[in-house]
Amino acid sequence: MLAFVVRRLVLLVVALVVASLLVFALLRLLPGDLAAVIAGPQAPPERVEAIREQLGLDRPLVEQYLEWMGGVLQGDFGTSVVSGTSVASEMRAKLAITGPLVIASTVVSMLVAIPIGVWAAVRRQRPDGVAVNALSQVGIAMPSFLVGLALIVVFAVRLGWFPPNGFPRQGWDEPGRAVRSLVLPVLTLALAQGAVLVRFVRSATLDVLQQDFMRTARATGLTFRRAFVRHGIRNASVPIISILGVQIASLLAGVVVIERVFALPGIGQMLVGDIGDRDLEKVQGTVLLLTVIVLVIGFVVDVLARLIDPRLRDATT
Repeated sequence: MLAFVVRRLVLLVVALVVASLLVFALLRLLPGDLAAVIAGPQAPPERVEAIREQLGLDRPLVEQYLEWMGGVLQGDFGTSVVSGTSVASEMRAKLAITGPLVIASTVVSMLVAIPIGVWAAVRRQRPDGVAVNALSQVGIAMPSFLVGLALIVVFAVRLGWFPPNGFPRQGWDEPGRAVRSLVLPVLTLALAQGAVLVRFVRSATLDVLQQDFMRTARATGLTFRRAFVRHGIRNASVPIISILGVQIASLLAGVVVIERVFALPGIGQMLVGDIGDRDLEKVQGTVLLLTVIVLVIGFVVDVLARLIDPRLRDATT
């Protein structure tokens, strides 16, 4: 197991280096001159050249990359060319909104979808099991922004229970208002994520229920519930953990839509605005941070799968 973790850590480091190279290179292939954009359309060439020199854009790309990565390794993602503030501080402020949003929606979807998915598998031939299966398909097909708008109309506009959009200016210094502003976005993401998770939990549970070890456990006198708790849950959890890792990673990419629907000033909203402003330092810092999070999630999922399933733990790869 230790050898596996070490190998995965080495692969993680290699993947992070390759990702940083790709982020750095691809952003510099974008059309347009960043210095000219900052200087403005009427700026003289001398002004454009001075900005280019100030930003270090006149230096070799290798030197620019090494300087950028040296700062990143020290927690310095550079300075925004638009606002003049630290990129790291701005990302921390935005992650204080996006992070709880993603984590809370994942927890809610797990608490609801896992028992419902197991229920749908156990009662797959009964009306309630068929209904759950059908509703999960509808949930997958529904666009998340449409679900968000429906929740706003019902719970914010008509009932007035929650604010329709926005986030308090004081942030988490006003915890009550902050939590209330995230309830509807969390429910929106949890419904979309939960519908997918129900399908995977149902499929994984059905696969376990048809295995020989479950029939053997029942033949030894165990009730269905005890047999499933003792032997079924661990075997079904490996594919569920894997799909959870994929869903969390996809949430980081798809949260942009929900943040726009609910006017949340999160990391997704910031990234969209920075791309429009050609704020190269913030864009490459934000994209790299999201890439690191996704790669780390993949690493954690691999390790958890090995810990849960002895067959994977004994594998050589």
